[in-house]
Amino acid sequence: MTTRRPVHRINAGGMSRRPDDLVVEAPLELHLDDTTLAVLMRTPGHDTELAAGWLLVESGTSAPEHIRQLRGCWKNETDAIEITLAAGVEPPRPRSFVTGAACGVCSADQLTLGPAIATCEKVLSADVARELPDALRRGQRAFERTGGLHAAALATYDGVLGPVREDVGRHNAVDKVLGRALMEGELPATDRLLVVSGRVSFEIVQKAVAAGVSGIVAVSAPSSMAVDLCEEYGLVLVGMMRRDHFNVYAGADRVSA
Repeated sequence: MTTRRPVHRINAGGMSRRPDDLVVEAPLELHLDDTTLAVLMRTPGHDTELAAGWLLVESGTSAPEHIRQLRGCWKNETDAIEITLAAGVEPPRPRSFVTGAACGVCSADQLTLGPAIATCEKVLSADVARELPDALRRGQRAFERTGGLHAAALATYDGVLGPVREDVGRHNAVDKVLGRALMEGELPATDRLLVVSGRVSFEIVQKAVAAGVSGIVAVSAPSSMAVDLCEEYGLVLVGMMRRDHFNVYAGADRVSA
């Protein structure tokens, strides 16, 4: 979602006033019964997918039948999602404060990683890896207008990209993608790669592990903890994608030059 605001543009000809497109950032409350679980700062759109992806890590939810209902509503003068979990599914613990668009694990006191997935035998070719960021970029329609959004998608090892989701927050874009896969019964995604437009930090790998994906392709670089977690769980991790080179940070035995 985007909005138009007036800006002053300065160029060689001087200063002029004109409208410009900005990405919308707004709160989304997640409710379970009478409890507010979290308030997420996000870009409106695909909110039920965002909620499902958030639950994937926060509660260990791993299958569509674990979620009975995700219902969008207007509550406390704010967009909200009412969550109903299946019997026996342990609910997440409430976050203690608003989770900003730049924060994935802020205030969380439970980090659900789950068991290590079976080792994937698929090999990522360098040619496919190089093309994935460009394919993701072509799917970033709101970014074209604003320049202020992150994006994520799942892709096959043949380079076929799934639906692209955009958000002002890196981890929100990933939650939307993985939440959609969860609701469609496509997890664990052991034969898929997570493609992201930004850097890879611990919480991005955490979400990838929870979804069972076997590799991550990133435009930017990872953090040290992200690399360590990929090595621990056997994920391929490539980043710093450029047309003539990229880095393999983990899983080099499953990347062909």
